[in-house]
Amino acid sequence: MTPSAHVDTFARDNLPPRAQWPDFLFGLPELNYPDRINCAVELLDRRIEAGGGDRPCLISPSENLSYAQLAERVNRIANVLTRDLGLLPGHRVLLRGPNSPMMVAAYLAVIKAGGVVVATMPLLRAKEIAYPLAKAKIRLALCDHRLAEEMEKARPLAGEFERVVYWGSGAPGALEALMAKPGYEHFTACDTSSDDVCLIAFTSGTTGEPKGTMHFHRDMLATCDSYGRHVLRAQATDRFMGSPPLAFTFGLGGLVLFPLHVGAATILLERAGPDDLLAAAAQFGATVCFTAPTAYRAMLAKLGEHDISSLRKCVSAGETLPQATFDAWHAATGIKILDGIGATEMLHIFIGSPEDEIRPGATGRPVPGYEARVVDAEGNEVAPNTLGRLAVRGPTGCRYLADKRQRAYVRDGWNITGDTYLMDADGYFWYQARSDDMIVSAGYNIAGPEVETALLTHPAVAECGVVGAPDAERGQIVKAYVVLRPGHAGDPTLTKLLQDYVKANIAPYKYPRAIEYVAVLPRTQTGKLQRFELRRMAGEPASHQLAS
Repeated sequence: MTPSAHVDTFARDNLPPRAQWPDFLFGLPELNYPDRINCAVELLDRRIEAGGGDRPCLISPSENLSYAQLAERVNRIANVLTRDLGLLPGHRVLLRGPNSPMMVAAYLAVIKAGGVVVATMPLLRAKEIAYPLAKAKIRLALCDHRLAEEMEKARPLAGEFERVVYWGSGAPGALEALMAKPGYEHFTACDTSSDDVCLIAFTSGTTGEPKGTMHFHRDMLATCDSYGRHVLRAQATDRFMGSPPLAFTFGLGGLVLFPLHVGAATILLERAGPDDLLAAAAQFGATVCFTAPTAYRAMLAKLGEHDISSLRKCVSAGETLPQATFDAWHAATGIKILDGIGATEMLHIFIGSPEDEIRPGATGRPVPGYEARVVDAEGNEVAPNTLGRLAVRGPTGCRYLADKRQRAYVRDGWNITGDTYLMDADGYFWYQARSDDMIVSAGYNIAGPEVETALLTHPAVAECGVVGAPDAERGQIVKAYVVLRPGHAGDPTLTKLLQDYVKANIAPYKYPRAIEYVAVLPRTQTGKLQRFELRRMAGEPASHQLAS
């Protein structure tokens, strides 16, 4: 590792031991970065130096910023951080806010000043906010004033936490008032090392306590020079939009890193449900969309109400993309959804193919710069078309913040993502399930997402989630939770119809022996289906369960 610019060495001190790091690959020439680099400078200042300062950068319903205007705002916040708030290189700063120009500016300002960003989902409650505050030993937060209530509740729960500065309140001590000081429009970036930590992204905590994943300045650029350059292939004329929060690394890449890396613009929406995305595409001329499969499916029914002819690329991640959704979207729009799998530990997508190499139903092939394989429980590579655990390595990888779970995620230099896959003879990877979501019923291994895909092709089914339910005879049975489309009744007749439909489309032993009709499915703030919650529900008596 090169000499750090961090005065506060907490982040580097709490990296895992080097022996527990994954192997890192830098085979592509564009991944060989200089030893001293600040990714905020590379993403923003370099664009202005090349004459792109007047280009549109951030677009929102409330304000638009050019690259030069964003750069000045970043500089002003960086000066506030260092001159007024005592930020030293290496200090962690909590950021809380919806997707907005101010959130992006604060993000880049912390990094430019040599700090470490810890961004959190806007809807977190005090206890959930206090966890990263304490784990990362954070003293300072920048926060949208509309989120003050939970932020203030978190104060007494967070150990060393000292100060929060709000934006948007109009108060004398608000961030905007501090930013307005004369001379704050210029800022010399911290001379950070390429392997200085600039981001601690916490996982969603669906498998236990959230884990802090630590990423370097070079990692932020590496995801742009791998997935962004070779799979997404965006252009400076593009306008990005999407639903994931910036605290989610899927959102960080899709709405900040990738557009800025090519000099494009990004549309920032505080509300980004399916209806909002359709309206924004028409209003702002969006060309690239990042969202979850459920949103694409929800938008299908309303495509005729909006002019989305500007769209040319659509990216899906966060959960598996059912082929039924891919096919329906392609038929309706002519656009092939770019499926991909990423992980907070890996920063962004590491398997996914460009449009001309897509194989519908498959996640894709490894992104250039990455290697992937399917392994057995001992870590040995298995033959093609054999179920196993996904292992990956490349220019990014898992480094948990002071966490014993590092040993489980990284084995023999490979990141073991916790996903069950098979790889075909052509090197395409086919998602089966999260490793802990495989259903074992009467000795058969059944992937819940495969059953979901079959159900979703039936016209009565709007959404569904499939898990294993305890069964005395079979160990587990396949159970489906189904949200119906209007006009359909969840009765025994429909249950039998759906069961027969699945039997006719995939191996009959995989059909859902129990179906429960629900109004909504449990999802995370980022739209992921909470199968752990469905498994909990499946272990309890159900009032609307129809089994056969």
